[in-house]
Amino acid sequence: MYHRIVAGKVRKVFAEISAGNWEAMVAGMAPEFTYRFYGDHALAGERHTHEALRRWWQRCFRLLPETTFEVRDVLVAGWPWHTRVATAVTVDVGLVDGTRYQNVVHQFVTMRWGKITEVRTLEDTAVLERALDRLAAAGIEEAHAAPITDEVPAAV
Repeated sequence: MYHRIVAGKVRKVFAEISAGNWEAMVAGMAPEFTYRFYGDHALAGERHTHEALRRWWQRCFRLLPETTFEVRDVLVAGWPWHTRVATAVTVDVGLVDGTRYQNVVHQFVTMRWGKITEVRTLEDTAVLERALDRLAAAGIEEAHAAPITDEVPAAV
């Protein structure tokens, strides 16, 4: 029963993000956490603060507005004091150049007492990098920006 409840909450958070409410995901993070998105691109990097994670989600939605996530699989193991979740999620969004970005995202999540302590996100980075290259070619410079980390950006 516990595993079903966790899986349902995971599906609900992805639905919230698809509706533009990424704050639902940020709210689920523990006070101390690691959020890692693998790759070498504008969405890659590791974050440990809620503020940096918010800046990262803001960038995601500037680059990929109206992104939708369709949860394919949610696997849950463990108990409230150490829960592990694995997801397979399809992502789909129309890009400003008229093409579509579609990929499969795999996340591995660790939770403790209902709060997320670690997220590791993997997807086909070659597909993502090609989409970011198309955005940069369309004049969206942020598509090639350095990854967002916990460091506060310099004032412009």
